[in-house]
Amino acid sequence: MIYSEIDYLSGSLGMHTRALVLIPQDRSRAVYGKNGDAFRVMYLLHGLSDDETIWMRRTSIERYAEQYGIVVVMPRGDRSFYCDLDTGSRYFEFVSRELPDMVSFSFNVSDRREDTFAAGLSMGGYGALKLALGAPDRFCSAASFSAVTDWPGILKNMFPGLMGSHYDCPPCDDLYYLADNFGNDFPKPDVFIGCGTEDVLLPESRNFRDKLRSLGFKVEYKESAGTHSWEFWDEYIRYALEFFFGRG
Repeated sequence: MIYSEIDYLSGSLGMHTRALVLIPQDRSRAVYGKNGDAFRVMYLLHGLSDDETIWMRRTSIERYAEQYGIVVVMPRGDRSFYCDLDTGSRYFEFVSRELPDMVSFSFNVSDRREDTFAAGLSMGGYGALKLALGAPDRFCSAASFSAVTDWPGILKNMFPGLMGSHYDCPPCDDLYYLADNFGNDFPKPDVFIGCGTEDVLLPESRNFRDKLRSLGFKVEYKESAGTHSWEFWDEYIRYALEFFFGRG
């Protein structure tokens, strides 16, 4: 895999930011998208206390992704929960539109929704689900691990003040609202949800699984022994890759 570091000025964030990109080097094993020889791509999001380097440091994502011949983009999300903030930094716009546009322009990466996937852990699991539900014109599927799904409740009970003194979770940041109001313009995204049985967020994963299924979403759900830990996420990113790219 080719490993690339991108540093650039983001208009959505109003500051310089960074992303890491893995690109297949063996073209005989590459997975191409619908528009010719452009690669399919997975955007891989980090959690609240981490940054864009963490998936490379704590898992073997480069080796796992190489098996499927896909591009992996790991952006910096800071502590934003991938939301547009009242401070002016528009993190959801950044990860859902600006960054994919920049990646498809700069690399041989498809910009079609059928070729674009999102995955993440904890805060990033929330972000991945939000991409699939809130930007279905750009993302066709999502995988979440140990995800925050009741964002209004978590914000109120665990992280008061995290998003600024004036932030009051709008409907566009509420996964339940997005699921309830998912339109008919695009197919419902396929979703993978995974969580450890010793993880404090397990009830959230189960509840959101049930919610999506009740609305007709196709959900693959998996839970097994594990905590909110990298040992668990290193295992489950492999399940997500199989879910996205291993089914033909």
